[in-house]
Amino acid sequence: MLQSFRWIKSLYTGKSSLSLGAGIALSAGVGLMCYSVTAKSIHEDAHERFTSIVRGIHYTLSGRLKSYTDLMRGTASLFQTTEMVSRDQFHRYVNGLSLDTEFPGIETVNFARHISDTERPAFEERMRKELAAVDLGYPTAFNISPPGRRSSYTILDYIEPIQPWTARFGVDLEGRPSVAHALAESRDSGLPSASGTLVPLQKTSSGLGMRMPVYRINMPVETVEQRRAAYIGSVGIGFSVHRMVGDILDDLPAYHLRLVLTGLTPVERKNGLGPDRRTLLFDNAATGKPAMKRLLNLHDDEIFQQTLPIGFSHRSWEITFSVAKSDLYSDVDLYAPAMAMLGGSLSTALLYALFQTLSSSRRRAIGLAKEMTRELRESEARLQKSNENLRRLAEHAENIKEIERKRIAREIHDDLGQNLLALRIEADLLASRTAKHHPRLHERARWTLQHIDATIKSVRQIINDLRPNVLDLGLNAAVEWQIEEFRRRTGIQCEFIESAQEIPVDDRGATALFRILQESLTNVLRHACASRVQVELHVEPGWITMSISDDGVGLPATGCHKPGSFGLVGVEERIKILGGTFAASSSPGKGTTVRVSIPSLSPWSSTPAGHRADHEEQHISILL
Repeated sequence: MLQSFRWIKSLYTGKSSLSLGAGIALSAGVGLMCYSVTAKSIHEDAHERFTSIVRGIHYTLSGRLKSYTDLMRGTASLFQTTEMVSRDQFHRYVNGLSLDTEFPGIETVNFARHISDTERPAFEERMRKELAAVDLGYPTAFNISPPGRRSSYTILDYIEPIQPWTARFGVDLEGRPSVAHALAESRDSGLPSASGTLVPLQKTSSGLGMRMPVYRINMPVETVEQRRAAYIGSVGIGFSVHRMVGDILDDLPAYHLRLVLTGLTPVERKNGLGPDRRTLLFDNAATGKPAMKRLLNLHDDEIFQQTLPIGFSHRSWEITFSVAKSDLYSDVDLYAPAMAMLGGSLSTALLYALFQTLSSSRRRAIGLAKEMTRELRESEARLQKSNENLRRLAEHAENIKEIERKRIAREIHDDLGQNLLALRIEADLLASRTAKHHPRLHERARWTLQHIDATIKSVRQIINDLRPNVLDLGLNAAVEWQIEEFRRRTGIQCEFIESAQEIPVDDRGATALFRILQESLTNVLRHACASRVQVELHVEPGWITMSISDDGVGLPATGCHKPGSFGLVGVEERIKILGGTFAASSSPGKGTTVRVSIPSLSPWSSTPAGHRADHEEQHISILL
């Protein structure tokens, strides 16, 4: 009390004025330092959050543009498979893409056919006949626009969905110089292209298009001249920039982020194309929301801003992101620097310790997440290794099973088959010698001979079930024999379609396909209640494909993964062992189709299964 009294007294006497000033200066200095450190840390954290959001949007937008390109590649493959794609096939193909959910922003998929002026009359006549024969919403009258004669045309003749785009049906894309220039470059390079010109859309104010060239089947496309000769047209998409970008922004947290998208677009002049100019493609500030108006009125030091490039089919886009710094600050972030400064040394130290604790907790959470991710990846790697081991074990077990079947078939033939053959010879001799003098003994001998023949037939059937000898004649013969056996035993109509008489497949592949056919036909007999079965065997470049289709009741809702059912699962695993593909499709009441493909052999790497039978199997085939 006495010291306190003396200190208070000294305030009036001026003896401690210097100490008081030093304390105030020290407190103010610590407060300002804490204010500066806290404000800087909050700013950096907010800037890092902003950078993370920007990178996420940039990555998502780049991935979405890549998915658009992948979609065009798939559509180009459809027309490269066969030039005579029907409108119904194209309609079902686009419907199956589920554009609204799987490809946000895309509003149309189309194909434009390239023709010369001499081909125009025949093309117009064919289009009118084709439109009269289908009812998919296309206009019945077909006219090429813009009117007039040109040396060549690239005409939109496939558009899905057609209803919002009937006005574009029959449009010659070469009618616009910028589009014609982009089409020519794409045709000569074989790469996707985009004119960059804004086009009107039905659902939004503007959009862009991308196109990819399509060349004729089995024609060389190594040089520019070859690509021009093989060129038949291009597939394209039209997408809304607003939908493409707006859907990404809708998934963001409640930040008032401004996104400005600009791109280089060509300037069309009467005498050709001028230099590209930068055009505004998207700006969500145009919505007029109060938060956006407030953002536009802020100074540069009150916002975070970043500009990133993005490639759009060889055209340069720039995305500028901006957000008010205050939108990335929490309530604590706004007042923490002032509280640190006013709290003095102790309050500042406590606040700083709290901030460090929060930062440490965040780092620990990130570290824990990284550790969990590492453990998850290790678990996935172990699981993948375990699955691979199981697959190799299954492959080994399957090989052992086939070897054991061959061994058992050989043992049955060598022991039981030869004994039965010898017994039949003796019984036949006995029947021949007793035919005139011992009728009763002759009758018993003939009865024994019949039983021996039935036993030999059963043994022959068992050997065929273990390892069908018809496989030695080739896969085609084995499949045809199995289908005939199935038709004979069940009475079900079964049709066999083949594309080649000699199929380049080794014994392992032939046996696998034969077993899959047996399993599939057994499933049809047991579960399908079918009246008709169709088996197709095709040879494609590098692949052998077999499909089994029926008109039965179809698969249950659980499909091929029904608990306790391993038929189709076994087929799938057998195909994966061979490095092939498996697909099963079914509709309730409309039957089931099982399609498998395995790699074929090159002519110099192996020989067909029918010419590779070993000596022991030939021996069995000859005797039985």
